[in-house]
Amino acid sequence: MDRLAQEITAHLASKGLHPTHDWLSNFMSTVRQSTALAAIKQTALFRLLASDITQSLRRSQSSMFPGDILNGTIKERVLPGPIVVQVIEIEDIGRSCWSQVEALEAAERGEMTKGREVIRVVPDEQGTGGPTQTAADEVNAGNGPHKLLLMDVSGTRVYALELFAVNGIGLRINIGAKLVLRNVVVARGLVLLEPKTTTFVGGKIDALHKAWIEGRKERLKAAAGMAN
Repeated sequence: MDRLAQEITAHLASKGLHPTHDWLSNFMSTVRQSTALAAIKQTALFRLLASDITQSLRRSQSSMFPGDILNGTIKERVLPGPIVVQVIEIEDIGRSCWSQVEALEAAERGEMTKGREVIRVVPDEQGTGGPTQTAADEVNAGNGPHKLLLMDVSGTRVYALELFAVNGIGLRINIGAKLVLRNVVVARGLVLLEPKTTTFVGGKIDALHKAWIEGRKERLKAAAGMAN
């Protein structure tokens, strides 16, 4: 491995990310040697965070959930990790599904609430016709706790619950965002998230995020028993 590849590998490792040889080779083939090192590092991080970790990150026994992770008879255990996961789904279990559907539909109509008033909001200043930031804030309001569906490098999916607020976790999170878990507690097949064990790294997988956004209202309606 040449010096530049070593620099990139070390930078990604500092974030808890260990790319496969193939991913690193493919990335290095796109690098212009004249580009500043800092820019190359940031590009590598951006691309890795936008990737599917089942294809881009190395696998080891310590970097994956154990094969019996979903065993509900195991009362509690600690996984040392570090385990990198990507967020597949998220929901705010601190608010009713019905109230979240109402907020989404109000935003679609271009409305927001102020106290007991319902006031009309105009499209965003860019003229895209989407909700304003204020309307989006109302849709994503709430402090959780949040329930997430996580996927590790092997493709194993596990539900997780936010015990205490974790920086970066909320309904504004991008689907496909990466988290690094260290010494995380798993209780009866449920991963318990808290700040001291969970590091938000960021990222987004566009296709997954788009599908989640488009299907969010119907999932909430189904959960509230309101499915068409």
